[in-house]
Amino acid sequence: MLSNFVRLSNGYFWYFAVLGLAMPFLAVFLEGRGFNSRQIGELLAIFTATKIIGPSFWAFFADKTGKQLVVIQVASTLAMVSFFGLFFVDGYWPIAVVLALFSLFWTGMLPQLEVLTLHSMRKSAKFYARIRLWGSLGFIALAVIAGEVMASHGSETFILLGLVVLIGLWLSTLLMRDKKGQSDSGANANSMLSLLMSRNFILFFVAGLLLQVSFGPYYSFFALYIRDLGHPSYAVGLLIGVSVVVEVATFILAGRIFKRFSVYHILVFSFLTTALRWLLMGYWGEHIALLVVTQLIHAASYALYHSASMQFIQHHFLANQQNRAQALYISGVYGVGGAIGAYAAGLLWLDGDGLTQTHVAAAITALLAGVISLGLNQKQLAS
Repeated sequence: MLSNFVRLSNGYFWYFAVLGLAMPFLAVFLEGRGFNSRQIGELLAIFTATKIIGPSFWAFFADKTGKQLVVIQVASTLAMVSFFGLFFVDGYWPIAVVLALFSLFWTGMLPQLEVLTLHSMRKSAKFYARIRLWGSLGFIALAVIAGEVMASHGSETFILLGLVVLIGLWLSTLLMRDKKGQSDSGANANSMLSLLMSRNFILFFVAGLLLQVSFGPYYSFFALYIRDLGHPSYAVGLLIGVSVVVEVATFILAGRIFKRFSVYHILVFSFLTTALRWLLMGYWGEHIALLVVTQLIHAASYALYHSASMQFIQHHFLANQQNRAQALYISGVYGVGGAIGAYAAGLLWLDGDGLTQTHVAAAITALLAGVISLGLNQKQLAS
């Protein structure tokens, strides 16, 4: 009999394995189809922009039906089917439509997974971090495997790899169990609106959105960035591997970290160190040792920030508001922020000629996020 820990960990592994394929290599696949950097940026923006509506769309059905797991399973099925369309389409708009449909279904799963896991986490403070680290392992597995396979067999193998991973994700959802005792999502609507409009949440939301904007060059062009600087193809997988190793370590140690530092200080630290990360990549990316250092900063840029954000949402909203709060957070921060970042990176990249100025712009954006986060209420964010 599989434990709930194993079921959820399996789901996270396959969900983030999809991201481990798409984040570094979707741009490589699109370049192989003949698109320039501006078109790639636009397509990645369309792909990312579906996070604006996808999570909230699926959260609405989960709340209305009370069948959260069914929604996850339907979304994973439609994501798998829509991705299969890449085998049959070519050209800008057909690919844009397929990517948008796939992302609409795929991204809608994450809020449901997060709520299921956070619900279980109440039994153990370390539960969420230990489950979430399996997502990091899935990410690194696909990033390394895809790098080698695509270098050896061409960019079109991206589609086959994606389909295999999505089948794994679909199968993992069939093993999951729904949480017991669905809450009435219609209650406390006015209360949730007041929480969304609070000064602390607005500052948290805007800072997080800006952080995701700053990730535009990294999420869109990292594999091409490594190639254009003359590093070997396997460096992509190795460098992403470094970032995920420290990400996993951070999730494991998250419980201890949050005992020593408040959510406020962790958020501020994450924003400011991310600004340093992009600045180093913009000016000194030809030095592989320095790139390793920038990937170590990923512990703060992603793992610490994400863990602190989950803590913020869990404590800021009531239990029966968590599903919608997660959806709004992913839609706004990752959807809007990610789409703006991808589009801006596509405009600034100039087929590699704008590498430095793109990363400088990202550093300024992350720095602005850090400045905004200084206005958060420390007392409300004491861990």
